[in-house]
Amino acid sequence: MSYKRVSLIVLGVLSASQAMGNDQAESKGFVEDSSLKVLLRHAYMNRDYKDGNTDKSEWGQSAFAEFSSGFTQGTVGVGVDAFGMYALNLERNDDRSGAQGIDFFKKGDSGEPADDLFKGGAAIKFRLSSTKLIYGNQMPALPVLGADNGRLLPESYTGTLITSKEIKGLELNAGRFTAESRKSAEGRDSGGLKSINVLGGSYQFTAQFKAALYASDVEDVLKKQYVNANYVFPLAKDQSLTLDFNGYRSKLDDSYVREVGATGDDNKIWSLAATFVTGPHSITLAHQRSTGDSNLGYAYGGYQKDQNRVGDGGNSIYLANSYWSDFNAEDERSWQLGYGLDFSSFGVPGLSYNVAYIRGDNITTSNSNGGTEREIFNQLKYVVQSGPAKDLSVRLRGSILRVSQKSSEYNVSGNEVRVFVDYPINIF
Repeated sequence: MSYKRVSLIVLGVLSASQAMGNDQAESKGFVEDSSLKVLLRHAYMNRDYKDGNTDKSEWGQSAFAEFSSGFTQGTVGVGVDAFGMYALNLERNDDRSGAQGIDFFKKGDSGEPADDLFKGGAAIKFRLSSTKLIYGNQMPALPVLGADNGRLLPESYTGTLITSKEIKGLELNAGRFTAESRKSAEGRDSGGLKSINVLGGSYQFTAQFKAALYASDVEDVLKKQYVNANYVFPLAKDQSLTLDFNGYRSKLDDSYVREVGATGDDNKIWSLAATFVTGPHSITLAHQRSTGDSNLGYAYGGYQKDQNRVGDGGNSIYLANSYWSDFNAEDERSWQLGYGLDFSSFGVPGLSYNVAYIRGDNITTSNSNGGTEREIFNQLKYVVQSGPAKDLSVRLRGSILRVSQKSSEYNVSGNEVRVFVDYPINIF
């Protein structure tokens, strides 16, 4: 999928459609619509591994400032976005840092994690009617290219992204990115990405039904397609049933298969979740299934090829059974039972609790079949509702993961604890 082809497809769709709105016509100006936001984050993650594996943990404080200008007035609006971020390492333990799934501070050539990190980026943006083009450093949030903001600092990508909302309910996206900034390292090309092209969109057919279709091409690594269908059935007052289907199809390039020593090159993975909500309670049942001949299962994420990461971001996994484990091994089948409680109905607005039990089986590795894993996930979150600390959130998360000996080549048992305190501040 070439970038030229992506651009031509998007322009063709736009030229064939009738605009239902014009965001640019409502622009108040470059300064008038501008904003500056700061996010202060205090984060700690600990993984108590089993079966003789070394425990890992990282602890840090970060500040993330994001400026977004408005668009100049006129037929074509012009603006800029910019961000700066800083992270301070509060643990600095050579032995406990360096876990792939934590990744607050990347280890250097000396084997020591960084004491602190500082980096920034900027992008120029244009808007014509309700279509925007952004070029520069940005954080895409697409099912086939999702910049991860689930650790101390977020990932970012350098490239071009077109987003069009000319037709009510329809969003189209097309882009090409040529550099990836790792969340745990400085620099704009710390991920080894050559290029990734993305194309797709979503459409809100009715108030209850929404669907999406996306594709991506990571140069010399893989091609991927994604499909989603989401339907909400309104029931009685304060009751609803939501069905959510997500599916990926991936095809690894032959050169990548040889480079990482993989066996097979294709994977298909999908999940179907049903969530029943009644008042403050929610109950989720989900099934997820992985098929194909690739021993990597569903491959996603960034940075290191020797860890089977492919460069499309740590959030490129819109699947129901993704917690500590993603339950994405070769041939794996998994089931989930989840429960959520909103304490607003009990006089404590802003407090919520979620628990889930997930079990996977039929895992295939190079030396075994029929492996299993299971996880118990818990999360308690509180968001301050008013006062000087309004919107400050505290999130406590824990997981108990147990993996059978047959599956030890794919995953490892352990207990995980996460503590995140986020304080968003709107400067203007």
